[in-house]
Amino acid sequence: MAEERNDASDRLNRYLSGLASEVNEVEPSSAQAMLRDGARLIDIREAVETAAGTAEPALLISRGMLEMEIGKLLPDPDTPLVLMCAGGDRSRISAISLQQLGYRRVCSLAGGFNAWRAAGLPQRQVVSATRWQERYLRHLAIPEVGRAGQERLNAAHVLIVGCGGLGSPVALYLAAAGVGTLTLVDGDRVERSNLQRQVLHSDHLVGHPKTESAAQRIAALNPDTRIIARAERLTEDNAEDLLAGVDLVVDGSDNFPTRYLLNAVCLRLNKPLVYGAVLRFQGQVGVFQRGHGACYRCLFPEPPLPEDAPNCAEAGVLGIMPGVIGCLQAGEALKLILGIGEPLRSRLLHFDALETRFRLTRLVQDPDCPDCARCSRA
Repeated sequence: MAEERNDASDRLNRYLSGLASEVNEVEPSSAQAMLRDGARLIDIREAVETAAGTAEPALLISRGMLEMEIGKLLPDPDTPLVLMCAGGDRSRISAISLQQLGYRRVCSLAGGFNAWRAAGLPQRQVVSATRWQERYLRHLAIPEVGRAGQERLNAAHVLIVGCGGLGSPVALYLAAAGVGTLTLVDGDRVERSNLQRQVLHSDHLVGHPKTESAAQRIAALNPDTRIIARAERLTEDNAEDLLAGVDLVVDGSDNFPTRYLLNAVCLRLNKPLVYGAVLRFQGQVGVFQRGHGACYRCLFPEPPLPEDAPNCAEAGVLGIMPGVIGCLQAGEALKLILGIGEPLRSRLLHFDALETRFRLTRLVQDPDCPDCARCSRA
């Protein structure tokens, strides 16, 4: 019996050694660099193993469900994939299986999660299955979301620029929906005049940084959402750093320079941009993405004159307007993450609260748009 076990072990070792020539293995530091460039890390360990934690950006798909669920979560066969198990053996075998399914850029994490942890790379705790299912029960019941879609939301990283009127409902609803990581960017502090519409904040936090106030509120709503708070303004110097590793960007800003900068950087880095704006009783929302028609500068080639476009502080805004438009922005973000429905790409949705009327405008890409032209030359 002992000899038979030794023979079986030898056969397995020879098989695993043979996979070395068929499967590309990457060290943890190289895998982390790949993730910054758009690769997806998949932890194929079982629930009993991941209960002790997983890599921070990992998508959880157990080995037994990998072939069944990979097509729902990551349908593009050209998506770079890094498979991770405990020590590296199961991930090598799984990589061969995914290659046979048509995935062309699959590799295995050398040393698995043990090596990732030993390298001191970011980790996160995994929510228990019972608590996770209870929290997202209504999502799991939707065929277009289900378990695979909820896992996709949990693995997503969204950048929200602005924690004010628009950023408030966006952040709250994305966190409630289970988006795994939210980066919040805002250099302002809470003012009492904000509280008529900026529902992330509370009176007792007047004077505190908005990112600090927002992080507290979101943590109370969903402690499993990771918050990266950046108490600074978006600038040319920090824009690319802030967008690195995110899946999409939601624009909750209130000024034209920030909007133009976001448009240019999102086009350059090929990140979807969910746009929103409000004034008095009016609001609008749209999605701009490279290769999908018009961008923000196509819509507004030049900033309007100050007298033609007063800000909310000058002209005022009905308190519910950012809530309506921000919720629509959050909906567009969820659709983009899940890959469902028809996002508002190259379309602009207008809302008039006085008339309770929505109007949809189709946008046409400007052949002379400098932002689009720079991307086409890249």
